[in-house]
Amino acid sequence: MKIFRKEEDSESPATEIEELRDAVPKAHMPTSVERVALKEIDRLSKMNPSTTEYTIGFNYLDYLISLPWNAVTEDNLDLKRAEAVLEEDHYGLHEIKNRILEHLSVRILRNSRKHNILVVDDEKMTRLNLEHVLVKDGYHVTTAATGTEALEYVEKDCFDVIITDLKMEQVDGMGVLSAAKTRQPDVEVIIITGYATVTSAVEAMRKGSHHYLAKPFKLDEIRSTVDGALKKKRLALAQRGPIICFIGPPGTGKTSLGLSIARSLERKFIRISLAGIRDEAEIRGHRRSYVGALPGRIIQEIRRAGVRNPVIMLDEIDKIGQDFKGDPSSALLELLDPEQNSGFMDHYLDVPFDLSMTMFLGTANTTDSIPEPLLDRLEVLPLSGYTEEEKEKIAFTYLIPREVSQAGLGDAPPVFTPEAIRKIIREYSREAGLRNLQRQIAAVCRKIARETLQSGMQVSGKIITPEAVEAFLGPRKFFFEGMAVKERIGVATGLAWTKTGGEIIFVEATKMKGKNQLILTGSLGEVMKESAQAALSYIRSHTELFAIPENFFDNNDIHIHVPAGAIPKDGPSAGLTIAVALISLLTNRPCRRDVAVTGELTLSGRILPVGGVKEKVLAAQRARLKSVIFPTRNEPDLKDLPKEVKKDLDIRCVDEVKEIADKVLQPWLTKEK
Repeated sequence: MKIFRKEEDSESPATEIEELRDAVPKAHMPTSVERVALKEIDRLSKMNPSTTEYTIGFNYLDYLISLPWNAVTEDNLDLKRAEAVLEEDHYGLHEIKNRILEHLSVRILRNSRKHNILVVDDEKMTRLNLEHVLVKDGYHVTTAATGTEALEYVEKDCFDVIITDLKMEQVDGMGVLSAAKTRQPDVEVIIITGYATVTSAVEAMRKGSHHYLAKPFKLDEIRSTVDGALKKKRLALAQRGPIICFIGPPGTGKTSLGLSIARSLERKFIRISLAGIRDEAEIRGHRRSYVGALPGRIIQEIRRAGVRNPVIMLDEIDKIGQDFKGDPSSALLELLDPEQNSGFMDHYLDVPFDLSMTMFLGTANTTDSIPEPLLDRLEVLPLSGYTEEEKEKIAFTYLIPREVSQAGLGDAPPVFTPEAIRKIIREYSREAGLRNLQRQIAAVCRKIARETLQSGMQVSGKIITPEAVEAFLGPRKFFFEGMAVKERIGVATGLAWTKTGGEIIFVEATKMKGKNQLILTGSLGEVMKESAQAALSYIRSHTELFAIPENFFDNNDIHIHVPAGAIPKDGPSAGLTIAVALISLLTNRPCRRDVAVTGELTLSGRILPVGGVKEKVLAAQRARLKSVIFPTRNEPDLKDLPKEVKKDLDIRCVDEVKEIADKVLQPWLTKEK
């Protein structure tokens, strides 16, 4: 019976309340949060444990206590190690790697900066002792024998901490305190005196003194006081930093870059997918007005990680939804602002939680659908697609060893020839990223594994040739349309920039008897339709320039079509391509199929710059085109292209349409039948 009563008492509500009361100080919460928790415990102690409100309150307190209010992981700020990790995990991406290493370099320099300390005391021995101790601890120390001398130093230099005696001639410690706070409000002042009184201590604290110490003091006490005074400054230096967002096509390594950053810093990594989130409560949490309410995903993942400074990757920022439940992208504004997230308010917690030490990263395929206020808080780092040479090196260095191991062929690994990999890249995996290339390599490895089991014998070092690739993967899936189709009148080749990278497009134009109508088909968006109308208006107003009869448009209709009619298309960069197709149609000059053009066209014939330059050039390279034409104002973007791309393509820049005709159209005229 005694044992039964003891177990019964241990499960009583009173015991639960006491356990909560004991756990609150151990959670090391901020003072304001601790007061809220204790007040909630007092409220629970007066409730009936069988009520719903008691359960809600108990769960809330349990969540507060379990959060890592002060638990952090120490950053590994070894720049060489970080560089080695990035090189090990990713091939190429030099600009991205350099930006990450710059970020780490800034953090290292901030953390290694020596803090300036001013010691003011009229006793020489005290000054010398303090200077010796603080210099030994790694601080830069300046000493002053009088308050007047100290004020001169304060006017000329900035200090992080000032340690000053209280009783001095002419200007005392209170005078130094007031002058220093006026000159530099964030300086921390420590008063030391042999005449300590309650009145002087209160006055010093009222004027902004960080601490008040009585002589004689212990050197360890000075050390801990200075360290406490600098703690806030160190945190401020560690907290500030940009919110980096990787923008690029699928399969280019955006998410894995975040994992590499976390590994180089030795921080915990959290990935949160924002794709399809429509409820603001997913970010900010639910109000705890009903049973089952939970904090938002951010606080949940922080609690699960057990530290408050992980690397959080917010994946697919551009795919956040929005409906009557709120706007999740607006909820991210506070979260991703370094000036505000030190007091992030989750609706469930209803107390501020400091997220300033958390490193936030983002990924997106495009910036078009990201709201402007949110985009303003992000530092965008674009990731373009990979060249064929880069894909080939990545395949041999990363993809093939991984897929061979996954397929269980480690004891007898097949040997892929460079020609086989190039065949897979060109004929089976046309893309900006690497996912389809990895799938095709995995498919080859799986088929080899099946053959091995069926034959009952392992052939070490099976050679994978282009013929073997075709036998394993079947007929080719992609063709180089730019070179495969013959040149036609009224068919121009253009370049487009999509969420999945660069693509080549064809614009077809034809004429027929009619009453001066313009017909547009191919699932064109409003911007692309307006580009077609602008191109036609430009040509009609410059008929003499292109030797077109003035009365041609009176008795003819023009039909413009962009193939792949089921796929929506939009954007202004097709304006120049449409104009070239129309000029080809109306002058009976075939377009060169190995030349692609892109640019926004104005009514006056000027060609405006376009976006996605590198992606479009890579698309032209994949299609085996010989030449591409860009607006002149895109020349700065072309300078950063890889050398292996430039050597295979003739890249030209033009200002006006009249400069382009002889470069794109065949030089001969075809008589109209």
